[in-house]
Amino acid sequence: MISDFLGPAEWEAVRLSVRVSLVATIASLPLGLFVAYALARWRFPGHGLLNGLVLLPLVLPPVVTGYLLLILFGQQGVVGAWLAETFGIVLAFRWTGAAVAAAVMAFPLLVRALRLAIEAVDPGLEEAAATLGASRWRIFWTVTLPLIWPGLLAGIVLAFAKAMGEFGATITFAAAIPGETLTIPSAIYGALQVPGQDGVVLRLAVLSIVIAMAALAVSEVLARRAARQVAGG
Repeated sequence: MISDFLGPAEWEAVRLSVRVSLVATIASLPLGLFVAYALARWRFPGHGLLNGLVLLPLVLPPVVTGYLLLILFGQQGVVGAWLAETFGIVLAFRWTGAAVAAAVMAFPLLVRALRLAIEAVDPGLEEAAATLGASRWRIFWTVTLPLIWPGLLAGIVLAFAKAMGEFGATITFAAAIPGETLTIPSAIYGALQVPGQDGVVLRLAVLSIVIAMAALAVSEVLARRAARQVAGG
C-alpha cells in the first residue's frame, strides 16, 4: 500500500500534488481546446505569435516563468492586486497558485497534443457537415471531438504528468509550504537539503518515476489508437 510505503508528510505531498495537477489540467482544458483548434484550423494575423507564446514555457527557464507569474499574479502584481482587492483571491504562496504555475507549464503539451489530433482530422468531414446545415459548434461536438478523443485523452494525461513533475515555476511563485504548496518535487528538493533523508528522496523519486512512466505508456497507447482511427477513417 502507498500509505505504508510513504510517511505522513510524504503522503501529504503526494495528495497535494494530485490535487494541484487535477485542478491545473481541468482548468486549462477549455482554453487549451480553443487555442489548439484556432492554431490548427484558422489563419489570422498573429498566428505565429500565438503559437510562440503557447510554446514559450517549454523553452524558458521554469524559474523565469515563475517570476513572471509573481509579477502578474502576486499580491502587488498587476492582476494579483486586482484579484485580491476585488474578489479577495490570493494566488501567490497558495495551493491555487501552485495549480496556476503547473497549468502554465503543462499548457504547451496539452495544446500540442490537441493540435496534432485536430490536424489529423480530414477537414472535408467538417465541410460536409457544414453543407448539411450543421453549426460550427455542432460540427465540433459531433464530428471533430469524437475523432480527436484519443488525442484529447493523451494530451490530458501528458498535461497531468507535467503538472505532477513541475518544480521551478511552482517553487518560485508558490514556495514550498508544507500542507499548502509542498508538492512531490518540492518535497524531494527539501529532503535533499537535509542530511539523512536519503530514504525520503528515494521513495518519492521512485513514485515520481512510476507516475511518469505510467503516464507516458497511457499517452503512447492513446496516440497509437488515434493513428489507427484516422487511418481507418
